[in-house]
Amino acid sequence: MRVLFLAAGLLICVSPLSIAASIYKWVDAQGVTHFDAQPPQGQQATVVATPSQSATKSAPLRSNGTIGDQQAVDKDVKRQVAEQQAQLKTFCEQARTNLAQLQNNPRLREEVDGELRRLDDVQRKERIGETQKQIAENCM
Repeated sequence: MRVLFLAAGLLICVSPLSIAASIYKWVDAQGVTHFDAQPPQGQQATVVATPSQSATKSAPLRSNGTIGDQQAVDKDVKRQVAEQQAQLKTFCEQARTNLAQLQNNPRLREEVDGELRRLDDVQRKERIGETQKQIAENCM
């Protein structure tokens, strides 16, 4: 039983050493940079400094600040999306009202250069088509 506890204790002590294994970096003949736990044979490699255990423990503390920043950005994006949806809703309501006016009132007038002119049937049908197209593209 003691041997089992001794072996387990030895494994626990050795495991941090295996986590902190060396990482090697080298560039091959094609100019591609490689990283590996074992150095390449026949090529010169540099050992990459790995972060210590204390550095990995402090990383979550630094990321908390970025989480707050990300939440602020998310909130701002949600606000902008809500504003755009409200503007689109207003546009769609106005477009549907205009379409109903164009379809139900054959004697529409518009102001051009300070004077009122009546829309003929061709102009009215063009406006109906344009309005229907806008509604189809922008409104669900």
